[in-house]
Amino acid sequence: MDSKLLRGTFILTIGTYISRILGMIYVFPFVALVGLQGSALFAYGYGQYTIFLSIATMGFPMAVSKFVAKYNEIGDYHTSRRMFKSGLLVMGIAGFVAFLVLFYLAPYIAPKVLGGRDEHGNTIEDVTMVIRMVSVALIAVPVMSLIRGFFQGNQSMGPTAVSQVVEQLVRVVFLLSATYIVIEMVDGEMATAVGFATFAAFVGALGGLVVLLIYLKMRKPYFDELLEKSKPQTEMTTKDMYKELLSYAGPFVFVGLAIPLYTYVDVFTFNNAMINTGFLKVTAEEIFGLITFSIPKLVMIPVSLATAFGLTLIPTITSSFTSGNLPLLRRQIDQTFQIIVLLVLPAVVGLAVLAGPAYATFYPTEGLGGEYGGFFLGWFAPVAILFSFFTVTAAILQGINKQKLAVISLVIGLLIKLMTNAPLIYVFEGLGSILATALGFTVSIAYSFWMIAKHTKYSFSLFLRRSVLMSLFALLMALSILSIEYILSFVISYESGKVQSVTILLIGVLIGAGIYLYLAYKSHLLAKLLGARFAFLNRKKKQKAVQ
Repeated sequence: MDSKLLRGTFILTIGTYISRILGMIYVFPFVALVGLQGSALFAYGYGQYTIFLSIATMGFPMAVSKFVAKYNEIGDYHTSRRMFKSGLLVMGIAGFVAFLVLFYLAPYIAPKVLGGRDEHGNTIEDVTMVIRMVSVALIAVPVMSLIRGFFQGNQSMGPTAVSQVVEQLVRVVFLLSATYIVIEMVDGEMATAVGFATFAAFVGALGGLVVLLIYLKMRKPYFDELLEKSKPQTEMTTKDMYKELLSYAGPFVFVGLAIPLYTYVDVFTFNNAMINTGFLKVTAEEIFGLITFSIPKLVMIPVSLATAFGLTLIPTITSSFTSGNLPLLRRQIDQTFQIIVLLVLPAVVGLAVLAGPAYATFYPTEGLGGEYGGFFLGWFAPVAILFSFFTVTAAILQGINKQKLAVISLVIGLLIKLMTNAPLIYVFEGLGSILATALGFTVSIAYSFWMIAKHTKYSFSLFLRRSVLMSLFALLMALSILSIEYILSFVISYESGKVQSVTILLIGVLIGAGIYLYLAYKSHLLAKLLGARFAFLNRKKKQKAVQ
């Protein structure tokens, strides 16, 4: 069983990463086609969709996964199947209701998003149309997500992994094809192209849903066989069943919404604050597109990779807490925190130092992108380490059965973001939004650290000492990259074109990564934190010393 579970987790992880990579790389050609104003329009629509999807699903898919796994474990397959069928109906109704609400609210949301102004840039009609186009996806996605949860509850990760990849692939192909056809082939409006780009969420969901239905048909004999061998059905009313389900669902829906909710604050406050500061509406929109759409896609690359590495330790943390082995639990928490710093810190420092060539490599540099892109990326990059720690600390709090504290942590941070966003934008303009996000996450993380220390008796001393050491390595890496950039500036400039920016970026990344990894290896951090994969390097060194 352990081997099967490990294999399933690996398959799901690979599928998730392929899906995420596809979800990142489409942004670069998309921004080249529609520009920053089109990116802002896309963000307006997708921001609403993300929130309404979370409301519609209410954390049900992951909760159903946990529910099914629990009752399968005790051999009550009747209750598992009953929950699955009931959940499909609930998700179908919830998704359709969410679609209707968002579709009809679109004309009222649009003016709020645009700061109450309709001159120049995107219009109220444009935003309304895009929100309505993306709202259609709410009909299919909740049902698809619940089927994935059912498969995962049955320890069958393949269907979820394959459907994720197919969904994202279909979505990206449709998105880029439709955008290219509208912009380049039929000389259509940018707003029309963005509308079809958001509608791609529905098309992708249909692709993923078809894959899952095929798997359900193929696995039906197996599930029916389990049903025949089932123990007598647990005596649970539908009310009791959903009461238990909702107890699982709450934390999933809130913590998973962290970054979308922060973006949602910007959706409703950013343009108005920027316009009141003195910016033209069209300029405010383009900067909004930079900060909420283009730049986060680059920043989230190190976040998604590193947090996944840290989160692989969370099941063992849960197990240690459940068994009451607090010394082991504290060591695992320590290792998780240190791995996050080890992997994310050099990535964000490198991205901040190489912000100019990194932005110029992936995005067009005409207009405001060239003027502000590197600047905002340099400031946004360090926020990635806050994203990582928020995700991991929330998972640890859930692992030690303190889900409510994870929700409180999120709410505190969101309130900070909400209260400081407009004032900081008035003072620092577009940078104020990034600073408000950083402040909100910092307060959330500080609260989570406090709660983890309180409930596990965890000491931060070793983590802080090693963090100082890794910060020193990152500083030396940054100084090396800056020196190389300075030397290269006599020969080439990243502002001269894509080839030059790619060259500078690659040289900087290779030298920076090489220096950081060498220092981490020589200090034995790699072996201590990443285990046996690097232990052989230290053994060779010891053998030479003996000889």
